[in-house]
This record gives sequence, structure tokens and C-alpha cells, in this order.
Amino acid sequence: MSDLNRRDFLKLSGAAAIGGPAEAGRYIDTGGHHIEAVAQTGGGFLADQPIALVRIGMVGVGLQGGSHLENFLKIPGCRITAVCDVREERTTWASKAIVAAGHPQPAIYGKGPRDFERLCETEDLDLVFTATPWEWHVPVMLAAMKCGKHAATEVPAAMTVDDCWALVEAAEKHKRHAVMMENCNYDRPEMMVLNMVQKGVLGEVVHAEGGYLHDLREIKFEKKDEGLWRRAWSRKLDGNPYPTHGLGPVANCLDINRGDRFDYLVSMSGPSRGLQDWAREHFPDGAPERSERFTLGDVNTSLIKTARGKTIMVQHCTNLPRPYSRIQVVQGTKGMYQGYPNRVYIEGRGKSHQWVEMAAVRDEFDHPLWTAVEARAAGAGHGGMDFIEDHRLIHCLRNGLPTDMNVYDAASLSAVVGLSVDSTAKRSRSVDFPDFTRGRWRTNPRLAISAD
Repeated sequence: MSDLNRRDFLKLSGAAAIGGPAEAGRYIDTGGHHIEAVAQTGGGFLADQPIALVRIGMVGVGLQGGSHLENFLKIPGCRITAVCDVREERTTWASKAIVAAGHPQPAIYGKGPRDFERLCETEDLDLVFTATPWEWHVPVMLAAMKCGKHAATEVPAAMTVDDCWALVEAAEKHKRHAVMMENCNYDRPEMMVLNMVQKGVLGEVVHAEGGYLHDLREIKFEKKDEGLWRRAWSRKLDGNPYPTHGLGPVANCLDINRGDRFDYLVSMSGPSRGLQDWAREHFPDGAPERSERFTLGDVNTSLIKTARGKTIMVQHCTNLPRPYSRIQVVQGTKGMYQGYPNRVYIEGRGKSHQWVEMAAVRDEFDHPLWTAVEARAAGAGHGGMDFIEDHRLIHCLRNGLPTDMNVYDAASLSAVVGLSVDSTAKRSRSVDFPDFTRGRWRTNPRLAISAD
């Protein structure tokens, strides 16, 4: 058992105890999940047939969904043929934007919050893309894959571990891509660091840190957009509800699901003060906002241990006054990178014990994808990284390649939500990550993002 994870062994050997031996070609874990063991292609990950023209159905065309829509209109080889949103003004806007770009009028779906199901059942699509509130990500993706469409979602992909498993089960059963669109994986500094790590410049990476530290108090109390739904999550759970922006890029540097995997997590939260204080300071006596009570700790900190013994700290803070940061620390045996501000230390280069600004080494370590696509990404959302992630998704679908991020990444990163809630509620006891790859992480190929 030197290379067999003990928990995986117990899951397999315990299958009979929860309902008899596992059927041939299927796997039953101790949580009751009955999963198709589908053989993946593309060197370990799903690769479908090339799609000459990727036909897209957009579900949710608000702020972020609208930004993706505008990106797709600029990317050759794809077309938005259907749009779904509960707000008529947004479907009208989307339709006008699509026609103005020279494409045919899209089919419109707006008959209630579940009209995406009719879209998936009716339209001849290759990809369904959802940028809805978090609770709708999984229902939209499952409906898409059930109807034979690839699926992509904004972050996080799922809010519970069971829903993470549901995505994995559906993707394997239907042999469809299920991609979580983590845009921060494609930001320029993060891609530079990934390039440095994969070139061995920082040595073996042994520790990393990431987070989402963003003052969202005003946004959470808005009467529009995210204010209509995001604040409610601060009343529902205490943990890390939004881990993937900081965790995704450092997970890539640690080869998660491609040579290593998340093993277990411990998490704790501090008190909840920020949203109550904001409401008291910005709403008059008697306003309903002043009577709301929140359970989400203002600062949540989680520690993750990987199967290969590496460590990760991931943090969440959106309810307190602070400048924006994703932290971004990658510590290797030969040097390290630290973000906000972006700087690097490489042993044997420069002055001992002194940082070097990242800009000083950009020409040497800039990721080839950024140098190739930079001009086309200019002016797009979040400094261009949104365009680059959309460009890569379409490129992979058109060329029959495994997508950069796959359903196992979506599940592993998003599982932090449910696991952090669980650990926080149990006085920071450790909780195990499921092995969503069921052992394939040992032989899966390393992430390769090319400029082609």
C-alpha cells in the first residue's frame, strides 16, 4: 500500500458494506455516490471531437455573464445562439449586442428561473455557459450535460461536496466537459509564476497561499446585481464561500489532480462584525437591513495538506475595510513569489535576502499565452484575463483538446466551501477531501497551457 491512499483503499474495500460489491466498471464511495468509471481520453482527461463552430447558450447575462458574452462575440469560431435570463431587459440587451456583432438573432428564454431546462432540451448547442447566482450553477450544468451539451460555469462551481460529486458523476456519465471558469488562473502574474514553476526556477514548491480579500460591503447591500443574492450567503454559512480565486492559481503550481491532490483541511472563522456595522452606519433606524444577522465570520482561514505533504493557506475576507488582495504566495526550495505587490526572490540571483519586482523579470518569464493574446485581450474584463480564459475554452473545444480546467478541478476547488463549513462547525477538526479522480491524480499529465 506504499502508493495507495489508505482512505481510497477503505472506500473500495467498504463498498460491500453499503450495498454489495461494486459493479464492474463502477465505483461506490462511502458517501453513497455511485459513479460511472468512464475511461478518459486526451492523456488522462476528456477530449471530445473538434467543433468547427461552437454554438453557445448563455444562462445569466448580468454583470459577469454580460462580460463573457462580449468576449465570445470577439472570438472567432463561436456563436451565441441562445440566451436565458429572468430579466427581460438583460435578454433584450444581449440580443441587441449579438445582432450588432453581425450574428443572427438568438433564441430567448425568460419564462421563470428554470427556463434554462427548456433551453437545454430545445436548442442545438455545443456549450451551455452559466453566470447565475451560485445556487444555480449546478442545476444549469447538470441540465446541460444531461442534454448532451458541454457545460461551463462561473465560480464557485458548487457550494456542497455532494454537488461537487454530482458534477463529476454527470460529466463522466455523459462524457461532457464541465469547466469552472476561474479567471484568476489566467491573470498575467499568476501565469508568469506558473511558467517559472514549470521551468523549475523556484525549485520544488512546498507551500502556497491564496485568498479572496475584497471589501464587498457596499456591493452586498446594493438593491441590484449581486446585492440581490450574495448577502444572503453571509446569513447561511460560516466558512469560506468563495475560495477559488486565490486557490486556483496556486493549485496549478502544486500540480493538484496532476501528480498531487488535496488530502485534508482544517478551517476556522473569526467573529462576524463587518456587515452589521455597515448596516448600522448606512441605513436609518427601522430599516430591515439593520435587523439582519450574519453567521459568516469576517475572516476565515483554512489550511490544506496535500497527499504529497505540501501545505496551502487559503483565506476569505469580504466584510471588512481593506485593499483588494489575492495574497498569492508560492514558496519553493530555490525561491519564492509573493503577490500584492508582485515580487520574486530567486536564490543566487540579485542581492541576497532582497526582493526583485516582478516587472523586472517579466520579459524572461512572461507566459507565452499572454504575449500571444495580449493585444486581443486589451480592454476586456479584469485586466484581460476574462478574455484569455474564454479564448482558451473555445480554442480547446474547437481543436478537440482537454480543457485547461476540468470537472475534477471544479470539484476539488469548490469542495473547499462545504469542507470549510464542516471544519469550522467542528471546532476546526480536520476533514478529508474526496478523491474526485479516484486515484488518477497519480498519473494524470501536468497542466500544459500553450499559446497555440
